[in-house]
Amino acid sequence: MIKSMTGFGKATNEFSSKKITVEVRSLNSRQLDLNLRMPYSYKEKELELRAEISKQIERGKVDITIYTEFLQAELPIAINKTLAKTYYKELKSLAEELNEDTTNLLTLTMKMPDVLKAEKEIVELDVEEWKQVKATVDKAIEAFQKFREDEGKTLSDEFEMRIGIIDKLLADVVAGDASRVENIRTRIKNNIAEVIEKEKIDENRFEQELIYYIEKLDITEEKLRLKTHLDYFSEAMKELGSGRKLGFIAQEIGREINTIGSKANDATVQKMVVQMKDELEKIKEQLLNVL
Repeated sequence: MIKSMTGFGKATNEFSSKKITVEVRSLNSRQLDLNLRMPYSYKEKELELRAEISKQIERGKVDITIYTEFLQAELPIAINKTLAKTYYKELKSLAEELNEDTTNLLTLTMKMPDVLKAEKEIVELDVEEWKQVKATVDKAIEAFQKFREDEGKTLSDEFEMRIGIIDKLLADVVAGDASRVENIRTRIKNNIAEVIEKEKIDENRFEQELIYYIEKLDITEEKLRLKTHLDYFSEAMKELGSGRKLGFIAQEIGREINTIGSKANDATVQKMVVQMKDELEKIKEQLLNVL
């Protein structure tokens, strides 16, 4: 079963006083293009997480975002008192030396670098918390893969429908091929009869030339190859990760359709060829989104 490269998955988890949310989105891309956004407190695990995600997601331009939200009040702020006192002392000394006002020195001190620091930034990454984050990522990817499979089923149904239309048109071409050749033969004879008297025509030579000309218009091989490619396309859709293969088969289908159109020399066949091309172009557009 084919899968779409477009997908979305989301999972949430509550652990301790935190709510962890993971969102996975993807668009089509030739390779895996992974953009991972996560809180700074988890950065030490980024390479490890990227490696795990790469094993689960094959291709696509993938954006994964990890959010954390505190369910209770923010963790208390830690004040680096030693550093604050040093800043305050130096600022006060400078203000007195410059005869400046010292009223707001404490406010200014609290704004100095590293005076205020959230306790959560001081604490090392909790092992159990990371397990919960990883589990939430896996759950989001699972939902994401399910989305891709559902989208793939929709694409598969559309491909089957359009391949079926091309197959039906091909059957119509096959059914009318004998009359097409006979019409060409009759048309050539009538055209020559209009400009050359019948008794002046060498019938044997004329028949040889006619056979040679009609052989150039023969589309038997093209019809067989096109039917083979259509059947192969339907079989390949049952394989996982067949997007590139389906693209190559679609190119071969187009090649045979074009050859039939160029050799047919018949208005009815040309009309069916145009319809085939239209259906094939719609298939090719959607194939860009197949994994």
